[in-house]
Amino acid sequence: MNELLTPEEMARADAAAIAGGLSGLALMQAAGQAVAQAIRARFRPCRTLVLAGPGNNGGDGYVVARRLEQAGWPVAVAALAPPRPGSDAALAAAAWRGPVLPFAPGEAARAALVVDAVLGAGLTRDLPAEVAAVLGAAGGPVVAVDVPSGLDGATGQPRGPVTPAALTVTFFRRKPGHLLLPGRDLCGETVLAPIGLPEAVLPGLGVHCFHNGPWLWTLPRRTSESHKFAQGHLTIPAGAEMPGAARLAAAAARRAGAGLVSLATADATTAALFRADEPGHLVTESPLQALLADTRRHAWLVGPGLPPSAETLAVLARLLAAGRAVVADGGALSAAAGAPDRLRGAAILTPHAGEFARVFGPPGADRLSAARGAAAATGAVVVLKGSDSIIAAPDGRAAINDNAPPALATAGSGDVLAGLAAGLLAQGLPAFEAACAAVWLHGEAARRALGGRPPGSPLIAEDLLPHIAESFAFALSRRAGIGQPPHHIFR
Repeated sequence: MNELLTPEEMARADAAAIAGGLSGLALMQAAGQAVAQAIRARFRPCRTLVLAGPGNNGGDGYVVARRLEQAGWPVAVAALAPPRPGSDAALAAAAWRGPVLPFAPGEAARAALVVDAVLGAGLTRDLPAEVAAVLGAAGGPVVAVDVPSGLDGATGQPRGPVTPAALTVTFFRRKPGHLLLPGRDLCGETVLAPIGLPEAVLPGLGVHCFHNGPWLWTLPRRTSESHKFAQGHLTIPAGAEMPGAARLAAAAARRAGAGLVSLATADATTAALFRADEPGHLVTESPLQALLADTRRHAWLVGPGLPPSAETLAVLARLLAAGRAVVADGGALSAAAGAPDRLRGAAILTPHAGEFARVFGPPGADRLSAARGAAAATGAVVVLKGSDSIIAAPDGRAAINDNAPPALATAGSGDVLAGLAAGLLAQGLPAFEAACAAVWLHGEAARRALGGRPPGSPLIAEDLLPHIAESFAFALSRRAGIGQPPHHIFR
């Protein structure tokens, strides 16, 4: 259940199910029952106020109120407006026989638990001030039906002063806004509940967005036929100004399984600097032309530790002209500031928010669309890095990652990520798979490096390296029981 549906896609899923014979009221009853069950599993009976809007979200709320009342909870409903006559929500509202209170801040303040069933994920305008005032006055935890009112389910962005939920219950499939920040934080704990929608509606929706994880990609495996050249040769141009960046990237690429990793330097002095590093790193001062003559050097990582200079752009241009599979990071991205065409033909780009803005312009509120636009413009898979990294392919596919702890906000962390992506690319993984896997492995390695410490505890980039192999093995074990990714993800 890792497809992420936009609000529009979810509406089409509902419509397809109803056209196939399912009752809309039955779906509403199942949704309300799922919310009530989630509430009862987490809270003790208390004075509860259900805030109901006039649409289907409000209809779910009336069902929640009735189910909680049947379980012995003291429940009242406050309606923003009555449902449309004859609608499923109107039928659900008519079945509510309990107290109805004014839709007012004072009523929300007196409740020990507030159920937010006012507006759903398909909000197309800013949150009305009246709704924001009532929800903001909540005297206890808020439980949101589908998404907290005012949160855009497609982008994860608030459209007004959204009141954070302690618990959000959504249905059938999550939406991008459940994973994208700040939506992920505003939703609190998110529960995904089945409500009887058939899986058969999915193929007709054209879903192109997914929750990133081992269910989405397959890592390379060693066999009895494997040898180092079969596992790919990655080359990383390395400079003397910031040698640590290239070293971290190379170390990550080797731990990701690349058969050989070479650090390419401009002169003997710089080569000597890198030869004092890990013994498994190959170091060469051969000119670029000579390195390109070796067709086994198919994968390259350009940028870690390099200056944003004309020389860096020249190296990148020669590699792209030669048809090499290139991951562009760091200095290579900054060197292309305002000139995304310079990156056309790269396999993977790994910008953080600042680098993305320098190359493509500010991503704005809809970061998912911005990443997709950058991928389409360059023909590269774009990893827009962050706690909610977005991986976007030129064909419109995208994945959202949610396993990266805040501890990854440290110098060198991005170099490790770039090395992971390049190491997987060198082994023959398609660019989208390599980028998705690298982002997830990066987050998992950080989680393991933290041990039992809080996610916001500090770590350094070097802490990640010993845990890459464990993360790799864990991903392989997760994949073992999953089977192949659905055909609509990789076509």
